[in-house]
Order: sequence, then structure tokens, then C-alpha cells
Amino acid sequence: MSEEPRRRRAPAMSPEDRREAIVQATLPLVMKDGANVTTSQIATAAGIAEGTVFRVFKDKAELLDAVIQRALLSDDEVARIKAVPTDLPIEQRLVEATSTVTGYLDRMWSVMGALRESGYQPSQEDHEKHKGPQAGMQRVSNAIAELFGDADLRTSPEHAARLLLGFVFTNRLQGKGFGETTVEPAQLVELFLHGALTSGGRDV
Repeated sequence: MSEEPRRRRAPAMSPEDRREAIVQATLPLVMKDGANVTTSQIATAAGIAEGTVFRVFKDKAELLDAVIQRALLSDDEVARIKAVPTDLPIEQRLVEATSTVTGYLDRMWSVMGALRESGYQPSQEDHEKHKGPQAGMQRVSNAIAELFGDADLRTSPEHAARLLLGFVFTNRLQGKGFGETTVEPAQLVELFLHGALTSGGRDV
């Protein structure tokens, strides 16, 4: 009678790396199932034993709180925006930034929407921590402001960055809440930089 193969032990990781790996594996599951995701599903996705989840997080609520924090964190997006070559034309720089911000908004809204629809109720303490992504968006805005470089602007780079983010935010809301077709990043940047009028109508 052959022996059952033993479960391979998860590779050694620092507590911080293990925590991050579990959160990263949980994020797409939460986008799909909200708070209904099980720790068994999470363990399978992370390639670990289910007990390992509870050695890192005291319970599923703490893990979900970590997932929310990760969804709001904009470190990766800020790094991608800062990595956009400054020798590219301004349009291309802003298209790269707009695409990055769109992904950031989609991740935040997918996580928060799925949790809300599944009946997730954060504790009062967690609710206070997650009032909104203001800090993350401010860092994104600052990074976009740097992309304007020495462009000839009618306003400050900081104000221009906030206006562009307003365009992106409204564009995604159209698709999320109103069922309208969203505009692609290149079209959005074109409208932002050159306005809604055709060249023949700008003298009207």
C-alpha cells in the first residue's frame, strides 16, 4: 500500500513576507467573493496549510482588514508613475499615469464593493482607519505633478494633476455606476490637454 505524499512545507519566509504573500493571494479572492471567501480557499491560493493563516492573522477579520489596507496602498502605482521616462512627450507620460491610476481605482473599488455586497461590517476601529484613500491618492497626485516637468501650463503642476485625477475618477464612475462606456486613457488625456472642442470650433 503506497503512502500518501506528504504536503510540501511552505518555504521559509520572514513574518513580513509571509503576511504580504497571504494578503496578495487573498486580494483577488476578495474581489470575487467578498467576505465570503474561506480561509481554506486562501490557504490553497497561497500554497500553505490553513493553520498557517491563523499563525499570521488572529482571525479572518484581521486578514480582511489587511487586504483593505493593501488595496488602498498606492506604493506600487507611485513607483510606476515615477518610473515613466521624462523624455517622453507629455501626452505619453500622462497616458501612462492615467492607465496606472485607472488600475488603482479599479482595485480599490472592486475590493470595497465586493466586501460591501457580501455584508461585510468592519469594526468601529477598522472603519475609522478606512475612511477613504486620501493619503494614497495624494501620493499619486504628487507623482503625476512631477510628470508635467517644464510644460507650459495655465496652472500649477499640482493643480493640473488634481484636475487630471478628477477626469480619471469621473470616467471610471461612468462605467461603474451609470453603465456608460468609459473613455480610454489616450482619449482622456487628449480631452484633458486640448479640450472638448474641435480645432475648428475653438474660436467660437
